[in-house]
Amino acid sequence: MPSESEIVISFIYKRSGKTKLSFSEFYLTLSMDLNWFTPEDSKSFVNEALKQQLLIKKGEDIQPNFDYDKIIVPLGFTPSEQIFKEKKDIKQEDVEENVLNKIIKRIVEKTNIDKIQVINDINSIASEKNITKEVAALLVGKNHNINLKDFFIEIEQVIFTESKE
Repeated sequence: MPSESEIVISFIYKRSGKTKLSFSEFYLTLSMDLNWFTPEDSKSFVNEALKQQLLIKKGEDIQPNFDYDKIIVPLGFTPSEQIFKEKKDIKQEDVEENVLNKIIKRIVEKTNIDKIQVINDINSIASEKNITKEVAALLVGKNHNINLKDFFIEIEQVIFTESKE
């Protein structure tokens, strides 16, 4: 039996007639076209679906990571509010802090550089290049040849949801 998230994703792709959509096409369909939820909740849904690998990113587009054609969307389907409220309890600062701390921890472990020095390097790059600390942390990691690709989705979520505050 498909999850409610899979039904929502199936509905959106069947409705669009496309196999790939941009991030904004997807969340705007949920919020503006269907008027199911707010743009913030819709963005959270897309980010959570990416995290759970129900959706996968291919270049600038996202697409389902399952055969959405086989899922039967019930007539008159609308998602419950529960699907979007799961992530609302987590404050954005907590997400940012967690991602940044995880990256810092990995850099310190892989390089044996003092944590304070890593933080100073991140702050310096963020200020100098006018970018977020999370992106600056990726640059510091890259400078030390550390693979941080597994943080991309979380950082993307931080960046996409920053504008709402």
